[in-house]
Amino acid sequence: MPTYIPKETDYVVRKTEGKNKKFLSKSAYDAFGASLLGLGDITKDSKPIDSIAAVFDLEGFTNFCKQIEPHLSVPLFLSEFLSWLLEDIKKEMTKENYEDAVELWCPLPFLVKFMGDGLLVLWDVSTSSDTQRRNIVVSAREICSHYVTQFLPRIRTMVVEAPSILRCGLARGTVYSVGDGNDYVGSCINMAARLQKIPGSTFAFNRRGFNLEDNKLAEFFKSRIVVKKIAVRGIGDNELVALLKHEYEAMSAPDKKQLRDL
Repeated sequence: MPTYIPKETDYVVRKTEGKNKKFLSKSAYDAFGASLLGLGDITKDSKPIDSIAAVFDLEGFTNFCKQIEPHLSVPLFLSEFLSWLLEDIKKEMTKENYEDAVELWCPLPFLVKFMGDGLLVLWDVSTSSDTQRRNIVVSAREICSHYVTQFLPRIRTMVVEAPSILRCGLARGTVYSVGDGNDYVGSCINMAARLQKIPGSTFAFNRRGFNLEDNKLAEFFKSRIVVKKIAVRGIGDNELVALLKHEYEAMSAPDKKQLRDL
């Protein structure tokens, strides 16, 4: 995405009040505008896409950035983390590798957007089966687990006090393109962002849009998931949210209060 950082050549010297002063050139001044958002033609009609949105959030990233000499640690961590995360997404969604092709459990994301302390990931599921949509949910959970078991031990040899948990919230819904499709908006994105912040939980997904009644469901859904009602700010007071059963059972009494039985 473009940034607005005037160069030395973007300034001109003018004499005013008897002194030479440096001013921003008119051309550099005019360059500051909506084009800096990197959205392309924002007058274009929006295109709706049936999507699953996931928000991956690094718990403790803000405090991590407050350590001494953060310029030596933060870029290293982000470089390693982002490379690992995108690679793990590919691995989790790969069913079989062939000499000249790859068979996938579900489609790869069409958008990955860095948001400062985490990522927004969007999948187009408009032509996906119920099984493929559920595979995305299971894969997201596995990625969070891999962060703790695979990535964290390695990154701790490189930086001090790396974020210890990767949280994730998911939701299915319609997203709408902005401009040339370089960004998207939609209530499912907001939902995913809210769900990853549930106290006492590191993984949750909105029940809406997922078929969990299939008798052939994986063990993940049969025994490891519990569904509760929750008020989601700005969306609804009785949203159905699926949580990891062991995390729900370990929640403190105050945290459990916001989750109600069906």
